Amino acid sequence: RLDSLPQKAKITLLGSTTQEVADVETAIASLKQKQQARRAALNAGRKVQANRYRDWKTVTEEATYTFATLRPLPHLHQPEKSLRFLERLRDDPGIKAAMRKHKFSVGLLTEMDPAEHTTHESRTLGLNRNRGEVIELRLRTDAYDGYRDYKVIRKTLCHELAHNVVGPHNAEFHALWNQIEKEVEKNDWSRGGHSLGQEEFYNPGDDYVDDDDHCDAGGWEGGSYILGGSTSSSQGSAAPLTRREAMARAAEERAKKQKNVQRAAEHDSNPPSADSSNI
Repeated sequence: RLDSLPQKAKITLLGSTTQEVADVETAIASLKQKQQARRAALNAGRKVQANRYRDWKTVTEEATYTFATLRPLPHLHQPEKSLRFLERLRDDPGIKAAMRKHKFSVGLLTEMDPAEHTTHESRTLGLNRNRGEVIELRLRTDAYDGYRDYKVIRKTLCHELAHNVVGPHNAEFHALWNQIEKEVEKNDWSRGGHSLGQEEFYNPGDDYVDDDDHCDAGGWEGGSYILGGSTSSSQGSAAPLTRREAMARAAEERAKKQKNVQRAAEHDSNPPSADSSNI
């Protein structure tokens, strides 16, 4: 109340000038305009992404020409790692392209137990049962201490996929196998890069094997892709090793290699002394 103030009281009024009020209103309008533009840009981006073109023919073919089921062996150590290995094979760009082109459909892709497919003379790398009803691949090392080289496994898979069409190892089979391998390499756009899966599954001790060292009983009725011979043979021609025998043999091989390395190192560190008569 003004009547309650002393008669000589001084009153100071504070306020904004017209220009200051106009500046604040201009700043608020500019901020609103920027927010609206940002929302419009985000909405436009969402619309573009939602309407992005997709090759539905390729999507449909990839869903049709693939591996219907992936199954690791649950009784072996860390089956979840084997499942990731199988998933990597299924999702390999080169494998997917080859399966679409040749219209390959596989009912089950699974791993094989090395001990059950190893004999004193050979070891089976892959099996194709009934033209692609089931394909088994040897993922693990003989000693069960790691996984084999991914590219070697993929090469074996190309071999088994060729058995979806041709059973015996004749000229037609080898031509198809080579064609599939070339198609897989050509369409593998991920090669040359470093991926977690490649580093995780690569086993430096698992050497690559040339084609001439493989033998195979054929791929339609329990056909197999076998390492260790130069002629076709039946899987039942030799008694399989037990898991303990397979692991023992792998341990012996590692011990021999280690001993050879030690001998070479000792030889290099102890060169023969010069003959005193020649000094």
